[in-house]
Amino acid sequence: MTRREVLAVPHGERPGAGPGLARAVDPSQAPDDDAQYDADLRPRRLDEFVGQADLVEHLGIVLQAARGRRQPVDHILFAGPPGLGKTSLAGIVAAEMGVGLRVTSGPVLARAGDLAALLTDLQEGDVLFIDEIHRLPRSIEEVLYPAMEDAKIDILIGKGPTARSIRLDLPRFTLVGATTRTGLVAGPLRDRFGFVGRLDLYEPGDLEAIVLRSAAILGVAIHPEGARCISARARGTPRVANRLLRRVRDFAEVRGDGTVTARTAHEGLELFGIDELGLDKVDRAILQALCERFGGRPVGLTTLAQCVGEEPDTIEDAYEPYLLQQGLLQRTPRGRAPTARAWRHLGAAPPEGTLF
Repeated sequence: MTRREVLAVPHGERPGAGPGLARAVDPSQAPDDDAQYDADLRPRRLDEFVGQADLVEHLGIVLQAARGRRQPVDHILFAGPPGLGKTSLAGIVAAEMGVGLRVTSGPVLARAGDLAALLTDLQEGDVLFIDEIHRLPRSIEEVLYPAMEDAKIDILIGKGPTARSIRLDLPRFTLVGATTRTGLVAGPLRDRFGFVGRLDLYEPGDLEAIVLRSAAILGVAIHPEGARCISARARGTPRVANRLLRRVRDFAEVRGDGTVTARTAHEGLELFGIDELGLDKVDRAILQALCERFGGRPVGLTTLAQCVGEEPDTIEDAYEPYLLQQGLLQRTPRGRAPTARAWRHLGAAPPEGTLF
């Protein structure tokens, strides 16, 4: 059994684990740098992927059918908020099909020649993963259309009156796209995907299982109650859960005996500024600006961003969705405004006569 196959199991099923603890077989091999950390925590097979039950079931059928026909799987688009596992699923598709994986992103592909170089270098059945596919330039999308439909690519040779176009045959491949903003994916491109999977925020129980699995891989001793505390503040996102686990691990090693208990997790997360709703310093600064500085009155996005020292796009894309989902923020025709729950969370009372 490899480190990646180690899962958290009940006491008595693995030597060296105390009651209710999860440990890896060889903690000395735990990754040290962030890149290796993230790579080792990614599931490699579909049956290792935790959560998103409907999506996993549907994707499993699509992959099994393609293997049975000995054909490349249809082009796939994964959509959903950041950190939910879209990149991991792209790697799983390649692994399940037994083919190679090439990875790039929409902003990187600035010229048609960049995409042409990638496509002509693919082998039969390979997976090409394009992250942030909604940010592809229109000129690149035009190159993709014949490649996705007919496995052909048009290349322009020369310039001016002597320029001519030639069409090259490509090996059959699978394009896997990932996007956080489905509405920005051009309709003609979206329609060419044979399977579209939507990833939703995770339930606390699934996040708890992910934290226990990650702790086992990293060699972190953890109580189920500690994993539960971390998962409750992870904003429904596995990437956030793994990041919080790493910080709690540091806290437990420096301020404790290295074991992550419920108390250790609570104290560590509080120290790093993560409260019981999973809000961090910037989240609370947004709510404090709305409630305390502006007294609950609607505030424009640009003004709000200046108050908390962030870019408007960062507020809108990174912080606002979770505050909206938690019922702490509302959008009005005149700007952003706090809800009654935001006032309660800050331990303050709204001005008399405030309507929610």
